Amino acid sequence: MLPVSRGWGVCYARCSTMSSPYFTQCSSVITRSGSQGRTHHTPAASLRSKLTGRQATTGQVSSAAVKVEEEEARIPGIFHKQVNDGPTLIKTEPGVSPLSSQSRRRRQLKVEYDEEEGGQPLKTERWEPPDWKKQLGFIREMRSGRDAPVDNMGAEKCYDSTAPAHVRRFQVLVSLMLSSQTKDQVTGAAMQRLRAHGCTVENILATDDETLGKLIHPVGFWRTKVKYLKLTSAMLKSEFGGDIPDSVEGLVRLPGVGPKMAHLAMDIAWDKVSGIGVDTHVHRISGRLGWLRKPAKNPEETRKALEEWLPRELWSEINWLLVGFGQQVCLPVNPLCSVCLNQHSCPSAHKASPAKRPKSQSPSPSKSSVKTKSESSEDGHVGVKTESLPTPLSPNARRKRTKGKVQ
Repeated sequence: MLPVSRGWGVCYARCSTMSSPYFTQCSSVITRSGSQGRTHHTPAASLRSKLTGRQATTGQVSSAAVKVEEEEARIPGIFHKQVNDGPTLIKTEPGVSPLSSQSRRRRQLKVEYDEEEGGQPLKTERWEPPDWKKQLGFIREMRSGRDAPVDNMGAEKCYDSTAPAHVRRFQVLVSLMLSSQTKDQVTGAAMQRLRAHGCTVENILATDDETLGKLIHPVGFWRTKVKYLKLTSAMLKSEFGGDIPDSVEGLVRLPGVGPKMAHLAMDIAWDKVSGIGVDTHVHRISGRLGWLRKPAKNPEETRKALEEWLPRELWSEINWLLVGFGQQVCLPVNPLCSVCLNQHSCPSAHKASPAKRPKSQSPSPSKSSVKTKSESSEDGHVGVKTESLPTPLSPNARRKRTKGKVQ
């Protein structure tokens, strides 16, 4: 049995011996690699190879290993040509089984399209409030006087401008920590006392808790803030060399420092805009003006919502604008909508603030008076006649009175 070269594969065919003298005088040797070692009669060799290929029988031909590309075996719809002499065997990579016709039909191909040269990607529309630019311009006009408490006693005004840089940054952080749940007037007075005592990391650590509490009293939660000041000062001395961190991640690690304080400290102390500082004023006014796509439950949600659409160049200015606007015009209770320039575009304009409910344990007045129509006396003096109302009875008193009537 001799191998026969068939161009792109190798197969084995059975050759019959010819007894004619013409064929015995010339011989042709075909190697396994497909190259022929010929003698002096080339025509006889070519004729013998043709006759050898014709006499191949179906039952006696062995299978040929055919190499095909792996992509052709996996892509459905490509049919492999079958060898005339016998069935074709597909050789695949180890661990990869050939796909059946059913699996080819079920398998889906991922089609990717190349971008055209010079084409621009599709832009998604970014949500933003309809009249925010007009409203912001009016707020700037109303804040042009710069006479709000935050303008004179905010964190930008509470540090000693003649102190070294790291001391100024520390004083900015301390003023921000004291301003939580505290009015700017109280924070400014406490910072003046601290600066006179020595508002540095070393002096805060050297001061006992009682003395430090007297210096910052009456800021909100002053006892807790005394502990935070001591822990923060110790952490700054041991880990940051007496200076404050220059990143939001480092600032929020300090005791008593939240995201709002961290972003404001980055802006004021390090002159870097890392985010919007959102306090109660910014949180309240953003919701009233309709600057939030959906209601926010806390200032942190408001910060994320504002940063989605507000241009970054306005992040540093927006806190100062809205805080002063909330201190003078857009008050927490009973806002002055009649003098606000945004009263025609604000969706919350001229809506009464929710009234505070009386405490359930508050004592009821013993007597209440009701004004009636005025009556004139004989001397012409006009007075107001009042009538006292009976004192409301408690549930126990009403039950006793009812029992007495029944008996």
